[in-house]
Amino acid sequence: MKALKKSPLSEAAAGLDPVVLFGKWFRRAEHSGIYKANAMTLATVAAGGRAATRTVLLKSHDSRGFIFFTNYRSQKARELKRSANASLLFHWAILGRQVRIDGRVKKVARAESEAYFATRPRDYQLGAWASDQSSVVRSRKAMDKRMDAVKKKFFGRSVPCPAHWGGYRLAPKRMEFWQERPGRFHDRLRYTKIKTDRWRRERLAP
Repeated sequence: MKALKKSPLSEAAAGLDPVVLFGKWFRRAEHSGIYKANAMTLATVAAGGRAATRTVLLKSHDSRGFIFFTNYRSQKARELKRSANASLLFHWAILGRQVRIDGRVKKVARAESEAYFATRPRDYQLGAWASDQSSVVRSRKAMDKRMDAVKKKFFGRSVPCPAHWGGYRLAPKRMEFWQERPGRFHDRLRYTKIKTDRWRRERLAP
């Protein structure tokens, strides 16, 4: 895939609302043919203050925050229970763009998790029941056996959303937009929330 034309990131083009700017960049990424443009790195605080990262998928976003779903018994969920501070990173290399989002995470309403779960492919729904995410398993054979048991349990009927599965919303406190420029003299704009509906915008050195 060819690299696409990369435009400078000016304050005039960026505007004063980083969530609006993110929406524009995200739509561009989706329309550029990037595989899983909604893939983002989620960084959490692990035991002992260590950093932990993994890739998750953005499922929706608005002025309230950025939503992803997972098993509430997973390693990431345990870390988010210990510390709600987290960070997201989007990197769209073909566009020469990167977005960092720092904030605090909370579980979404149960009804919201159940509504999204109902839209997932059946295999994904069954997997949410069959997988005790992040736990040690004896073998792949044991995992497949558990999946067979789950398929038998829900044969011929809809699969409900497990109580241990649902969404999180990261409410942004700081967002940084990075645009690649020639000679590694890149554009960087950082937005810091100062009130519920107001942000301070600053340009950073590359």
